[in-house]
Amino acid sequence: QVQLVESGGGLVQAGNSLRLSCTASGRTFRSYSMGWFRQAPGKEREFVARINWPNGYTVYANSVKDRFTISRDIAKNTAYLQMDSLKPEDTAVYYCAAANIPTNDAPLYDYWGQGTRVTVSS
Repeated sequence: QVQLVESGGGLVQAGNSLRLSCTASGRTFRSYSMGWFRQAPGKEREFVARINWPNGYTVYANSVKDRFTISRDIAKNTAYLQMDSLKPEDTAVYYCAAANIPTNDAPLYDYWGQGTRVTVSS
């Protein structure tokens, strides 16, 4: 079993930055991919970014490419989502998730955090 705990959400003005963290505990995590998803009010959950844990390979949604950066600290079992140049449309609850395959598809993720809210004001 893997437990995921997110932190770092909050209220920021457009153009500013936030960094989200997701710390994993439980069984050995090295073989998993870590993904970030978000869900805005009234919308479906959408893929944001993922990182392959063993090699650091990253994938981004087009909507966040060049603004968000996903990274990981293997020693701390923690993934980060650095969000720069935030826009009001980035407002959502952000979730981290872990999968045992490299995928952007939410249903294929086995473990989920509780979510952290990000609000971007204009």
